[in-house]
Amino acid sequence: MNFNSLNYRYPSRRSVVFGSRGMVATGQPLAAQAGLDILKRGGNAVDAAIAAAACLTVVEPTSNGIGGDSFAIVWSGGRLHGLNASGVSPASADASSLISAGHRSVPNLGWYPVTVPGAPSAWAELSKKFGALPLTEVMRPAIAYASEGFPVSPNTAKLWAEACKKYSADCAGDEFKPWFETFCPEGRAPLPGEIWRSAGHSESLTAIAESGAEAFYRGILAERIDEFAKKHGAWLSGDDLAAYHPEWVDLISVNYRGYDVWEIPPNGHGISALMALNILSGWDFSGSREYGLTYHRLIESMKLAFVDVMRYVADPRFMELTPDELLSERYAALRRSAIGDEAADPTPGNPQEGGTVYLCTADGCGNMVSMIQSNYMGFGSALVVPGTGIALHNRGSNFNLDPGSPNCLGPSKKPYHTIIPGFLTKDGDAVGPFGVMGGFMQPQGHVQVLTNMLDFGMNPQEALDAPRWQWTGGRTVEVEHGVPNHIAEELASRGHEIEIIGSSTTFGRGEIIVRTEHGTLAGATEPRTDGCVAAW
Repeated sequence: MNFNSLNYRYPSRRSVVFGSRGMVATGQPLAAQAGLDILKRGGNAVDAAIAAAACLTVVEPTSNGIGGDSFAIVWSGGRLHGLNASGVSPASADASSLISAGHRSVPNLGWYPVTVPGAPSAWAELSKKFGALPLTEVMRPAIAYASEGFPVSPNTAKLWAEACKKYSADCAGDEFKPWFETFCPEGRAPLPGEIWRSAGHSESLTAIAESGAEAFYRGILAERIDEFAKKHGAWLSGDDLAAYHPEWVDLISVNYRGYDVWEIPPNGHGISALMALNILSGWDFSGSREYGLTYHRLIESMKLAFVDVMRYVADPRFMELTPDELLSERYAALRRSAIGDEAADPTPGNPQEGGTVYLCTADGCGNMVSMIQSNYMGFGSALVVPGTGIALHNRGSNFNLDPGSPNCLGPSKKPYHTIIPGFLTKDGDAVGPFGVMGGFMQPQGHVQVLTNMLDFGMNPQEALDAPRWQWTGGRTVEVEHGVPNHIAEELASRGHEIEIIGSSTTFGRGEIIVRTEHGTLAGATEPRTDGCVAAW
C-alpha cells in the first residue's frame, strides 16, 4: 500500500505511527507496551499478541477476561492460519427448559448464557504452534499487572462504572457476589488513574501459563469452575471444560478492489462483511465518499448481508448453507439488484434460489497477527469464579430459542459469534491485520474502514478517524456527529430513520497495521478509546 499517493482529505486527530522492527496496536497502552517488551526480548509477533491479549484481561476487564472467547489470524511462513477458540454450550444445555420457564430468549446474565471459555486455549495453542518464547515469559507482564496493580485508564473506568451501576440493580443473587468482591471491592468502580489489582487473577494467569492452559480445562481451575457451577445448579460442568479444544480453520475471503479480504468462517459473522463487500464491488465509489447515494448503498448492502447472516450462520455443523454459497458472485449480484434508491426493510434471501478487545501485532521477520477476544456485553455474565478473577462470558446469549433455526440453543454447540479479526493481502503477500471491536458494529466497522482505505484513499489512521454510521435494525441508522449534515438529510429523504449521536465506543474501536511498500510498518489505533500503537 503506497502511503505517498494517498489523498489526505480527512485530517486525523493522530498521525500514522511507523516502525520497522516490530509493532503492537491495542485499545490500551499498557497492553501494547507489554507486547512490545516481549518483541524486544526476542519474541515474535505471536508472542507479542499473546502477551497483549493476556494483559488486556487485566487492564481492560470491562471488555474481556480469562473466561471469554478468542479468534486469531496469523501470517507466518508466507501464508495465513486461522484459529477459532470459541467455546461450545454445555452438554446439558436445553432450550425447552428455558421456554417452559417463560423465557423468549437466552438471558444475558447468570449461568444460562455461559459457554465453555476459549481464550486460555487460544494463548496456549498459538504459543505451541508459533511461539519463540515460553508461555510463562510471555504472560509475565499480565501476571505482574494483576498482582502489583495498574492505573485504570479513562475509557475503562467509564465502562466499569456503568457495569457496576447496572449489576447493582440487576444482580442480587448470591452467585453474583464474587463479581462485586473482585471488581468493586470498595463498593464502587475504580476511578481513572486509581490502582486496581487482583491476586486471584494473577494466580489464575500463572496456573494457565505454567500448564499451557491445562489447569483451566483439566486441572485446578477447571475444578474451581465446576464447583462454582454445581453450587448454583448450572449447566456448565468440568466435563464440558475437559472435552474442549480450539480449532484451526480454513479462512474465507473475497477480492475487493484488487485486495483479498480474509475473515474467520462461521460460527463467526465475519462473513457478513465479506458479503457486503461482494455487493459493493459492483459499484464504483472512486472519490465519492461524501455523497448520499454512496452512504445509502453502503448501508443497504450491510443490511442485506446482516439479515442473511442472522438467518443462516451458526455452528457450521448445523448450517443449511455453506460459506461458498453465501459468498458467490451470482448471489452478490442478486442482492445488489434488490437495492434501490430508497431505504428498505431487509429480508433474508436464498442463495440456493438465486465488550470485545482487538489487537494486532507485527515483527521484523514478516510475522503478523490479527487477534480478538471478548467476554461479550462488558464483563459478560456478571459471574466470577470465587477467588480466581475469572469473569465468565455470556456468549450463549447469542443463541436463540427457535427450534427451526440453525442457531437454536442446544447441547455442545457453538453460538453465532460477533467477534471477528480481519486480514488483508494483495497478490499473495501480506498487507496486514485490521479489526474493529464492538458487538454487531464489527462487520459494519470492517466495511467502513476497508472502503475508506481501498475506495476513498485514506491512510489507516484516517480510515479509523472518519465518522461512522451504524445500522441498528429496520430502517434505523445511527450516525456520528461528524457525518456532514447534507448526508444525514439526504439519507432521511431516502427513507432512512436517522439518529445523530456523539462519538462513542458504540461505533467500534479498531486497530490496523499494514506493511508499506518500503518494508516498514504503519500502525493506527482508534480515537474512540484509550488506544495505543507501540512501535520499534
